[in-house]
Amino acid sequence: MADTCGQVLLGSGLTVLSHPLMYIKVLIQVGHEPLPPTLGRNLFGRQVQQLPGLFSYAKHIVKIDGKVGLFKGLVPRLCASTIGTFVHSKVMLHVFPSVLTLQCWSFLQTTKEMIARSCATVITHPFHVITLRCMVQFIGRETKYSGVFDSIVTIYREEGILGFFAGLIPRLLGDVLSLWICNMLAHLINTYAIDDSVRPLCQSFLASMLTYPFVLVSNLMAINNCGLAGGLPPYASIYPSWVDCWRHLSREGNMSRGNSLFFRKLPAGKMYAIEQKRFF
Repeated sequence: MADTCGQVLLGSGLTVLSHPLMYIKVLIQVGHEPLPPTLGRNLFGRQVQQLPGLFSYAKHIVKIDGKVGLFKGLVPRLCASTIGTFVHSKVMLHVFPSVLTLQCWSFLQTTKEMIARSCATVITHPFHVITLRCMVQFIGRETKYSGVFDSIVTIYREEGILGFFAGLIPRLLGDVLSLWICNMLAHLINTYAIDDSVRPLCQSFLASMLTYPFVLVSNLMAINNCGLAGGLPPYASIYPSWVDCWRHLSREGNMSRGNSLFFRKLPAGKMYAIEQKRFF
C-alpha cells in the first residue's frame, strides 16, 4: 500500500509538470493553429515556413488565459492518474500471481502487464475524455465542461454511457501494441547488447513513434461531435467510427499531426486560413 501511495504521489507530480505540454499537443492534434507560420530555416539551412513551437504556443495561451490557463483539464487528469495507479497495482497482484516467481516467462509477464494496463485504461477513460474536452474548449472559448461532476452529467445526458468511452478502442490497441513492441525490442536490444542506459530510451521512443497514430485517432474520437468547436467542422469531420477517422487522416497525410512540438513546418500543399486558424 505504501508503495502504491508513493507511486500516486510521484505520478501526480509528473502529471502536473507535464500537463501544459499535453495541453498544447492536444490542441495541435485537433488542428488548432492560432499563430501564422513564419519564415525560418531548418537544420540544413534551407528556408521553410515554420509553425510555432511549444514555447510560442504556451505564450499565446498565457496571453489569453493567464498562466493558470495552461492547466485546463488538470483535475480530471489527476483523477485518472490516481485511479489508474491503484487499479494497475491491484490487478498486478491478483493476475497470474505465480508469475512473480517465474521471471523467465516473459510472455506471461507481458500478458500480465497488458491486462493490468488495459483494466486501468478502461476504468479511467471517462476522465480522459473529460480532460480532452476541457482542453479543446480553448478553441471555441466554450465553458460546457467546467468541472468533473458537471462534465459527467453533461456527457451522460447528451451521449449516454457510450459517451464516456469515446475513442477507447484505438487507445487500447495503441497501449497493447506499445507494450508488446517494447518487449520485442527489449529482446532484440539484449541480443545486440546495447548499453543498459540507452536501452529503455530506445524502446519507449520507437514504440511511441510506431503507435502514435492510435493516440491521435483516440484523442480525436474522444472530442468528435461532442458539441465543441474543436470536434466539429471545419476542425474535424464527423466520423462514424474510429476507422473512418484513421482513413481520413491517412488520406490527408496527417497521421503524425502533433507528434512533434519543435521544428514544426508548414505541411506541404497546405494553406493557412487566418480567420479559422487552421490549414486547408
